Amino acid sequence: MRSRIFKKYFFGFAFIVIISFSVMLLLLFITYNNRLSEEKHTELKSACNSVSDILTDLKEGNIAESARAAHFFMANISEVMNCDVYVTDKSGKIIICMCNEYEENGSCEHTGNKIKAEQLKRIAADKESFGTVGIYSTPRYIAAEVIEFDEEIKGYVFASSSSESVKGLLIKSLKIYVLCATPPLVIMFLALYVLTYRMNKPLKLMSQAAHAMSKGDFSIRIPVTGDDEIGELAASFNKMTNSLSRLEETRKSFIANVSHEMRTPMTTIGGFIDGIVDGTIEPEKQSYYLNIVSGEIKRLSRMIQSMLDLSRLESSEFVLKRDVFDLREQILNIVISQEQRIEEKKIEIKGLDSLPSVTVNADKDLIYQAVYNLLDNAIKFTNEGGYIQFELSVDTAGVNFNITNSGKGIPQADLPYIFDRFYKLDKSRAANKSSMGLGLYIVKTIIKNHGGTVSVTSIENKFTRFSFVLKI
Repeated sequence: MRSRIFKKYFFGFAFIVIISFSVMLLLLFITYNNRLSEEKHTELKSACNSVSDILTDLKEGNIAESARAAHFFMANISEVMNCDVYVTDKSGKIIICMCNEYEENGSCEHTGNKIKAEQLKRIAADKESFGTVGIYSTPRYIAAEVIEFDEEIKGYVFASSSSESVKGLLIKSLKIYVLCATPPLVIMFLALYVLTYRMNKPLKLMSQAAHAMSKGDFSIRIPVTGDDEIGELAASFNKMTNSLSRLEETRKSFIANVSHEMRTPMTTIGGFIDGIVDGTIEPEKQSYYLNIVSGEIKRLSRMIQSMLDLSRLESSEFVLKRDVFDLREQILNIVISQEQRIEEKKIEIKGLDSLPSVTVNADKDLIYQAVYNLLDNAIKFTNEGGYIQFELSVDTAGVNFNITNSGKGIPQADLPYIFDRFYKLDKSRAANKSSMGLGLYIVKTIIKNHGGTVSVTSIENKFTRFSFVLKI
């Protein structure tokens, strides 16, 4: 996990940071270079203007006659600004130079070199500011100014400067930028490492827990260290683990219960049938034992039917068959069908005669099964001589049905799980050992399919009340 997700996120974020830093460095280089180039060009242009003004003031005629006087000024500008300054005639031929050789001899290695007049015009018009102009081996910053007497072009002042000084300044500036940016980058990478590790750690633990769960170990829990999305994910994962753990325990318990419950009646059935076949059981007693066999078969049938009902209710293709019927009448019919069981335990029925007539639009067979399961559950757990009370009402929430029975009640610790699939109370508390723990889960599923809600409240050794609400 760490070798993949951790590296993926860390190096991914690191790559973004490095690219961003490089782009900022590139933009800084371009911006600073353009700025320095503009300043250098402005300086060279200013030098050309100054020399042009000097030549115009000294002699409004032949430029060559003003050469000696202009040379002194050009040499000073060249030394101060570290640039080359030349004066050309209108054809582009250099006639005045700033170098010492020109001062001594009136000519130098530069005089006589010729720059194309068209190029000088472009430079003077600021259409060209970097190049070799035919007299340098490497590109340089260049500027020029036209010398005019009586609106007639007499020549050009030309100035150039090496780009090395600008490059040196750029390099120094970039070094300073890199040095200043390095400490924040180091801190950023350390923080990125820590944050990525902290974000990855819960995911790594979840992977380990999921791997353990695949092997049947549900003991691992993820520490919840924050209230962000990762913390919520860890909390949800722990809830899922708890649910899976309970489901696994329920599954094991269910398998054990089903095995036991099916083995017992089948053993009984097999024993009695074998006794009848081999003559161990006398003919006059066969009818008695066949009735026992019939009862065991019916019990097996009920168990199988419960599992089939559950499978049908949870099917994605299940569709409610809604009908309009009187819920009160259906409750009365269900109670009448259980009259013998009620009388055997001497249970007092309360509230049945005062139930209002309530019309509902629902699946009649399923609501019958839900009410039947609740009544069957109440009869099982009502103490002998106790009571079962019915309540039915309508309000803005919908149709409310309550069934309350006296008896041992349900422990508070068991209440949150009472509607879970295959869940059974501790057998030492159960009044009916043959229950599979599907009845109440089926009730919840039926009511939920109708868009309603089901709930339970109980006080030990006093009462238990099951309730459901059906939307009108």
